[in-house]
Amino acid sequence: MGPGPCLQESALDMSAEKTPPTMSIAYRRAVPDDTPACLLLRGRTRENAVSVERLAARGITLESWRSAIADGSLPGHVATVGGEIVGYCFGERRTGEIAVLALLPDHEDQGVGKTLLGLVADEFRELGFARLFLGCSPDPTMRSHGFYRHLGWRPTGSFDDHGDEILEFHLA
Repeated sequence: MGPGPCLQESALDMSAEKTPPTMSIAYRRAVPDDTPACLLLRGRTRENAVSVERLAARGITLESWRSAIADGSLPGHVATVGGEIVGYCFGERRTGEIAVLALLPDHEDQGVGKTLLGLVADEFRELGFARLFLGCSPDPTMRSHGFYRHLGWRPTGSFDDHGDEILEFHLA
């Protein structure tokens, strides 16, 4: 399953073969039971890692995340290797915000983030959204800065409460 047509082709280096050839990456819709693994993975990312404790301080707990997946307010997709979650992307159904895209470092540069983002964007298009948005580091040395822009996300000129730049993407 590949990324949706809404995202432009990425020139990011996807030639690195970090996942063993015998271990393929599978994508599926997130379910409430994925929440514990997602919470732990968030603290293991290369950049912008957020611990379970920091997430809880922001009001994101095992219970709140599990409930949001269950009631459909936070739809998302996960990438797995051998049944283990190695990345995920979730969006806010009410607003069209991409709330989080997280990936373990060993699975970077393989198109996993692009695919996950494309799956969520496709779902939001089906929900009737014409525009998505997200908060992204304004620091050009951060991987996310170039990643989103390369896929066609554009700055809005505004920033969120965490100092992240708001980027938007118009769905075709």
